[in-house]
Amino acid sequence: MGCGMQQNNKITLRFTSGESYFVNEAFKSLRTNILFCGSDIRCIAVTSVLPGDGKSTVSVDIAKSFADTQKKVLLIDADMRKSVNTLRHKINGTSSGLSEFLSGQAESTDIICPTQSEYLDMVVSGVFPPNPVELLANNRFSVFLEKNRRTYDCIIIDTPPLGAVIDAAVVAPLCDGTILVISESKISTKLALAVKNQLQKTNCRILGAVMNFSKSGADSFRHYYSSK
Repeated sequence: MGCGMQQNNKITLRFTSGESYFVNEAFKSLRTNILFCGSDIRCIAVTSVLPGDGKSTVSVDIAKSFADTQKKVLLIDADMRKSVNTLRHKINGTSSGLSEFLSGQAESTDIICPTQSEYLDMVVSGVFPPNPVELLANNRFSVFLEKNRRTYDCIIIDTPPLGAVIDAAVVAPLCDGTILVISESKISTKLALAVKNQLQKTNCRILGAVMNFSKSGADSFRHYYSSK
């Protein structure tokens, strides 16, 4: 059995936007800029250049930001290689996730779990499979997204860093747009542009970039969003 939307399998997420005024305002700004990209932007992939850039944190907090406006949101952890969400959040009680569904071991209704936010549900990554790219590329994932577009106002997909593996390039064409998370402290402009060019080849609209761990400003965890 998976989550099955049962209350006793509720996922408790830790939202960094509640830890700082500046971070909270940054996510509100990010949400507003996404809304200005158009009403057709409802399914969004979030990726990064390298591991540790903070794309999972951004995914969780932007999902919460939309849920705070009473939009029904589905957060999908599609990082089936090295998900940080399993360790960071209290989701050890779930037994089925995205990998189990995509491999035919679970039904879609078994993997969608409620969170402590009334309007936010989540799909965890599941057991790490040996073939994550093949699973993401199969028809079950695209059908799952299309089905849930009819149920949710917004779908946020946390994908592996594109500068390390190609998973995000497989997911991006199924989405309405992509956000690239960049760590200012460790990523070179050349590498960031290379990842941006790789995203452009997927023909998925790049909504913009989030500059994470910025050295400027009053808070070390400030985000910058740039619409394309």
